[in-house]
Amino acid sequence: MRKLTKFFLTMLAVAIAFNAGCTPQTSPAPEMATITVSAAASLTESFIEIGKLFQGANSNVKVVFNFAGSQELAQQIIQGAVVDVFASANNKQMDLVLAEKNLAPDAKTIFVENQLVVIYPKDNPAHLTGLADLALPKLKLVFAGPEVPVGQYSLDFLGLAEKSGEFGLGYQQAVMNNIVSYENNVRAVLTKVGLGEADAGIVYATDSISAKDQIGSIEIPAELNIIADYPILVLPDSSQAAMAQAFVDFVLSPTGQEILKNYGFTPVK
Repeated sequence: MRKLTKFFLTMLAVAIAFNAGCTPQTSPAPEMATITVSAAASLTESFIEIGKLFQGANSNVKVVFNFAGSQELAQQIIQGAVVDVFASANNKQMDLVLAEKNLAPDAKTIFVENQLVVIYPKDNPAHLTGLADLALPKLKLVFAGPEVPVGQYSLDFLGLAEKSGEFGLGYQQAVMNNIVSYENNVRAVLTKVGLGEADAGIVYATDSISAKDQIGSIEIPAELNIIADYPILVLPDSSQAAMAQAFVDFVLSPTGQEILKNYGFTPVK
């Protein structure tokens, strides 16, 4: 009886061992990677769409966006914010980051271009018809601050307009006298004008497209307009450098460039 019991126990142990060996071993799920992309406010809609497509093609990655004025984003990075990709609306803010990270100028890549446009509320309370009207007395203008890329571009436009002589002596100063507030980013200018809190403002052409139901616009001719270069960079201290570079490559791909074009940007040649 003892031998029989020992036999059954031995067979049971063999069976358990056999079944354990035959149990399919499941592979651990791939670890989810998160990349943080700090991008100029004017890139909001286009980058959100690009991010969704990128995540769709890379199921193990999550893209977290931080949209703000380029000057604000650059300072965040310089002060130690954890960022994988930086996309700026001008070279000045990008170059500050390059200097802080001891990177060569060619570490950045220009991925798209933009330009300026004058906007006004849909009902056009000031009855604006052209650029000359920006100098009308008591007009309420909203600009981005000069430290913001679009704000400096706006001032550059006024300088070109003054030099052209097309709008009369003192045009630049007359327009600046009408500025009632300076905003932290281009989207704040767009919002104030769209809500009728100002008679006009200057934003990027892409912003006017995104809010075409709330605002009207006046084009700035090419000889007076400013072409804004947008550089992009993978930060050298990124913990997800390979995936961050893959995101940048996607932005530069025909698909990414077509999305940017659909939002009014000029793709890189």
